[in-house]
Amino acid sequence: MPATTGTVKAVVYNRVPAVTPDFWLIKLMAVTMGETAADYLNVEMGLGLTATSLIMSAILVGALIWQFAQKKYVPAAYWLSVVLISIVGTLITDNLVDNFHVPLMDTTIAFSVALVLTFTLWFQAERTLSIHSIFTNRREAFYWLAILFTFALGTAAGDLVAEKFALGYLATGILFGMIICSLSIGYFFLGLDPILAFWLVYILTRPLGASFGDLLSQPRQYGGFGLGTIVTSAIFLASIVAIVIYMSVRHEGEELIAVDEEEALGKKPAAAGQRP
Repeated sequence: MPATTGTVKAVVYNRVPAVTPDFWLIKLMAVTMGETAADYLNVEMGLGLTATSLIMSAILVGALIWQFAQKKYVPAAYWLSVVLISIVGTLITDNLVDNFHVPLMDTTIAFSVALVLTFTLWFQAERTLSIHSIFTNRREAFYWLAILFTFALGTAAGDLVAEKFALGYLATGILFGMIICSLSIGYFFLGLDPILAFWLVYILTRPLGASFGDLLSQPRQYGGFGLGTIVTSAIFLASIVAIVIYMSVRHEGEELIAVDEEEALGKKPAAAGQRP
């Protein structure tokens, strides 16, 4: 439990998970499945981008209603929302590029600006961007909006790199993996700001996962392993379900937060000195 100053009047649960190795593992699987599932619904089922986007957005709304009803981190509700928001974020970028013919460079810039604006409004409202203190509806709303823009931005940036440099699935995945390793070194050994490090890695795991998802699912003549979107999605879905069950049984990722009672009720912003 984090140290606090003054009298502690309330102890609440963080509504999102602690950042652990399991967190990054399942997040990477979720974005990989998001890429292959979006391709399956859009192309192989023949629904098209518009119908797929509307259907998945409606399902995402239902998942987020379930998530917001929780007053603590519940793995099933949280990770279902992540998987669905991964799919929807991918579809938003795909719609802009394919249906509205917005260049990838423009979408990358636009989603970068949208993400920065979200963080700015979040900090102005709450005086913190801590992911260890998401215990009010307003903070959680900012959190999920930022998550949505990270997926849309990661899709645009990943596609931009893949198109511009034509590296192929494996090389693109290795490139983003090396960038993530560099950020990890910066965080653990060079004093990189933890909030900045977290969100940069969160963005970059999207193109990393998508690259390996495409590598597994795409036909061999296009540089993939030829497993197809159904098999690839099923593999990662089964892995996600297994880890979620493990997290639920072990209560892994749950965080208790000691805060002032008025802050717990959302009546005042965060106290100074909270950890990021």
